[in-house]
Amino acid sequence: MKLNKITLGLAAALAALIAAPAAQAQTKLKWAHVYEVAEPFHVWSLWAADEIKKRTNGRYVVDVFPSSQLGKEADLNQGLKLGTVDIIISGSSFAAKDYPPIGVGYYPFTFRDAAHLLQYAQSDVFAELAKGYEDKTGNHITSVNYYGTRHTTSNRAIPHCADMKGLKMRVPDVPAYLAMPRACGANTTPIAFAEVYLALQNGTVEAQENPLTTIEAKKFYEVQKNIVLTGHIVDHLNTIVAGKLWKSLSDEDKKIFSAVSLEAAAKSTADIIKREGELTDFFKSKGVAVTTIDKKEFLDAVVKSATFEEFGYRKADWEKIQAIK
Repeated sequence: MKLNKITLGLAAALAALIAAPAAQAQTKLKWAHVYEVAEPFHVWSLWAADEIKKRTNGRYVVDVFPSSQLGKEADLNQGLKLGTVDIIISGSSFAAKDYPPIGVGYYPFTFRDAAHLLQYAQSDVFAELAKGYEDKTGNHITSVNYYGTRHTTSNRAIPHCADMKGLKMRVPDVPAYLAMPRACGANTTPIAFAEVYLALQNGTVEAQENPLTTIEAKKFYEVQKNIVLTGHIVDHLNTIVAGKLWKSLSDEDKKIFSAVSLEAAAKSTADIIKREGELTDFFKSKGVAVTTIDKKEFLDAVVKSATFEEFGYRKADWEKIQAIK
């Protein structure tokens, strides 16, 4: 009996010694973004978190924080530096604050469509820009997520660039977003996103621009007579891993994080492209006029009024993107 107690005690101690390193080996990570829980970016971030846990045999446990729970987008980008977040989903416009050339995709009419954007994400020019960003910040971009193609809603018809002259238009306070409306003569104003519906409803502004999925989600079609398919920016988000975390990962874990991120981005992108394809008919069914434009006419106006250099972009990068077929 005494021997059994000793044996059991030794076995328990040995089990504790084995379990202790295993418990210590588990690393908890924070993945944050500003999007709502029903949006594809969150849905597939949750999937990615589960996959990372599975593929690393539970060594990494990822908690996902949606809806700006850990701060606005600028805060999350800062958090990568401070160590308060480990992985974020964020636009290149924010990455461009640290490394301006990576924002070149925001120059109006850079991408023809979502397919062109996705080709760019796999190109040498994007790899070079992502490396420049990583060299500057230490942070590593693991994937590009299609956000949607930005179009214009208005209470006046806009078949031509000149028709925007004097138009009171809400545009985010991002220089490259402002380039097309200002080139066409619109009076732009940066109203807070949460207040846009009311501003359109009461006439504070007459127009705004956003992807079709956002126009649907925020019900802007209820207070706008026209949707003009300007397609001036094919928008995207990057999945970014903090430099400190990325450097700490083994080569094998880097492959896992990258693969999961790419798979999640592909799934999110497919959801958004599918919904965009359904929305033109939806808006028409609501009595909204949906029109197309001659994009070259609008691009010519932008080129005359806004240089690449004023945004910190390089024209050579833009030309390489244009050459992608």
